[in-house]
Amino acid sequence: MQTARVVGNVWATRKEPSLNGLKLLIVEPYDPNTGEKSKAIVAADAVGAGIGELVIVVSGSTARKALKRDDIAVDATIVGIIDEVEVEEGEGR
Repeated sequence: MQTARVVGNVWATRKEPSLNGLKLLIVEPYDPNTGEKSKAIVAADAVGAGIGELVIVVSGSTARKALKRDDIAVDATIVGIIDEVEVEEGEGR
């Protein structure tokens, strides 16, 4: 799992049929320890997230399991909306 911020929507009128009915969002992985951002990815939304929200994203086979479908063309799924993040400061951070 990783944290990410939702930064955009994806609309695709032509796509793999297994993606029909899914809300697709652009998320930017985010490290709460450093504030560092990574390259944005497209994720299916399983929880009703919106732009600007901090979310939990799973990838690989876990992303498909979160949608309860093993036959779907998805590699990342949003599985939670984060209300608050608390990171303890200390050595190595």
